[in-house]
Amino acid sequence: MKNILVDAGPLIALFDRDDKYHAVVISFLQKYRGRFITTWPVITEVSHMLSFSTDAQIAFLEWLRRDALDIVSLEKIHLDRIIELSKKYSDVPMDLADSSLLVVSEMSGIKEIMTIDSDYYIYRIKGNKALKNVLSDYLN
Repeated sequence: MKNILVDAGPLIALFDRDDKYHAVVISFLQKYRGRFITTWPVITEVSHMLSFSTDAQIAFLEWLRRDALDIVSLEKIHLDRIIELSKKYSDVPMDLADSSLLVVSEMSGIKEIMTIDSDYYIYRIKGNKALKNVLSDYLN
C-alpha cells in the first residue's frame, strides 16, 4: 500500500467547507488509495486553524480517532535536523510542521506529499531532492 505525507493545508480544507481548496481535496481523496502519514505538529496546526468552529475541530479529531492518518511521533534526537532545516529555509520561512514532515520523509523514504503550500517546491530533503506534491495536478 502506498503512503504519502500530509501537510496541514489539505486537512484544514477538508474540514472547512468554505476553504477554496475543499473541493480539490475531496476530489483527490475520492480517487486515492493508500495511507496518509503526518506528525503531531501538523495536527496541532490544523486544530488551531479550525478554531473558528468547535464542531470542525471535533469532526477532525473524530476522523483521526477512526485511524484516518498515521501520526509519526518525533523525538528529541530529531531536533538537530529540524533546527538545521529551519535555519536553511529561514527566508521562506519553514515552520515546525513543515520541518517535521521533511524529517519523516528522510526517516521513512516517503517522497510524496499532499499539500497546498508552494514552499514544498523549494524545500529539499537529503540528497537535494524535492518531495512530489500529489495535489499539483488538482491545483492547476
